[in-house]
Amino acid sequence: MAIEWKEDLAVGIKEIDDQHKELFSKVNALFDACNTGKGRDQIDPIIKYLQDYVVLHFGAEEKLQKQNNYPEFNTHKAQHDQFINDFLGLKDKIEKNGVTGLTIVQLNQVLVDWLIKHIRKTDKAFAGFLKEKGIS
Repeated sequence: MAIEWKEDLAVGIKEIDDQHKELFSKVNALFDACNTGKGRDQIDPIIKYLQDYVVLHFGAEEKLQKQNNYPEFNTHKAQHDQFINDFLGLKDKIEKNGVTGLTIVQLNQVLVDWLIKHIRKTDKAFAGFLKEKGIS
């Protein structure tokens, strides 16, 4: 399933919004590769890129949170950590079994559903906190 960037997902912090857009682009590339029957030689690099980019993106958010003494840091970080664990679990399944209908559904839940919900609730709350402090 494709994931579409919509402006209502923007948190108003350019670095974070740009990183979210990049995540959406790579998630779409992954679903396209899976749905068109591309081989592991094309799917594996996208998964590796997503793995690395998620760590970079979460690190950027967490750095901003620490720098600004964000009171919900531990909760936010725990969500990031859970996402990484879920993603790595799916990566292992794909490495062992290839892409199946079930893994596509699970990828959709982990990548699309989680990402949109996380941006709309958790990331927007953090962005609101920064805006209250006059940081954007």
